[in-house]
Amino acid sequence: MSLPVKPIAIDLFCGAGGMSLGLRRAGFDVSLSADFWRPAVDTFRANNPLERIIEADLGKLEPEHLASYGIRPGMVDLVAGGPPCQGFSIQRIGSDSDPRNSLVLSFAEYVKWISPKMFLMENVPGLIGKRGLELVHTFESRMKESGYGLVSGVVDAANFGVPQRRRRVVFVGWKISEGLGEFALPNPKLMPHEFRTVKEAIGDLVEPPSDYSPLPSDPLHRRMRISPLNQERLRFIPPGGGFEDLPVELRVSCHKNGADRIGHRNVYGRLHPDKPASTITARFDSFTRGQFAHPFENRNISLREGARLQTFPDTYTFKGTQEEITAQIGNAVPPVLAEALGRACFDYLTCRRISDGFMVNQFQSPLPLLPGPVESETKRTSHAG
Repeated sequence: MSLPVKPIAIDLFCGAGGMSLGLRRAGFDVSLSADFWRPAVDTFRANNPLERIIEADLGKLEPEHLASYGIRPGMVDLVAGGPPCQGFSIQRIGSDSDPRNSLVLSFAEYVKWISPKMFLMENVPGLIGKRGLELVHTFESRMKESGYGLVSGVVDAANFGVPQRRRRVVFVGWKISEGLGEFALPNPKLMPHEFRTVKEAIGDLVEPPSDYSPLPSDPLHRRMRISPLNQERLRFIPPGGGFEDLPVELRVSCHKNGADRIGHRNVYGRLHPDKPASTITARFDSFTRGQFAHPFENRNISLREGARLQTFPDTYTFKGTQEEITAQIGNAVPPVLAEALGRACFDYLTCRRISDGFMVNQFQSPLPLLPGPVESETKRTSHAG
């Protein structure tokens, strides 16, 4: 008896591979991935040596080019991705104009050409705010014109087992012609009193060496260099606290008049051990930019601790400089969240409820892909996946 064939997924704007890892855990065969930032591609390849990844600027590559990798319209079950949309990040100050914003519409063009049974897009919540609504309406309109039903909503990763409060907007579409009915986003698995905490995620890690060298058994677990002034500031910040706990004379100039003029109040912050972390960003290597100091020790969290809070396993290898690895970790879709979203898509694709209440299998034939190493289409530096 032959084993059932796994549904096929493609991961666009894959970054370091958090989405791909979650989709595989959910039961998908991730047959092709793509990103154009070399450090992220190197990380993806190091952890997925048998999978095909294209190093390419998806905003410039025509979707039809994917045919050279064995992809034909209608042969893929799920197209997933998190196209960068930094112009609508709550961390951004100033103009919304950012060329990466148009990558949302590039994602729509790939979905249109690939014509999968489903698509899954993850992005920053600001995309559905006032500044991003026009782009969202255009995206939704194009997906509906391409024959897809669509549902969207904001999810918090903490509700699905990630030890971090991380709100993201999710768009899921299904091809109406498949006749599988409407898709529903998964319900939260955990309520606030059940959330995983910082202590549960990183409490077992030993203190990294004081000389800034990595722990011998883990190259990602080492101290970040902190100025003497910031070391002094850390001594005043309690678990869960921030810049408001500092004596006025130790605050930076823009903070000395209190919090009423401060947009990001968690800066110069320390994690609370008994709560989920605040959002891990692409610059979590500096507690001056967020709540990234260790709950008790007078230091920033390490790269390993950031990866733990993003739910990457300790076996996951990251390539690049400290700044590049920090960005890969902070920009990733947490694998545990990706798995929850992927499982909902997997269940929708592989089972269909019929009138007598039974479920019938909806597996399709496997997608033939050409073997080969990483393919480089361009060399630029910044897709976040």
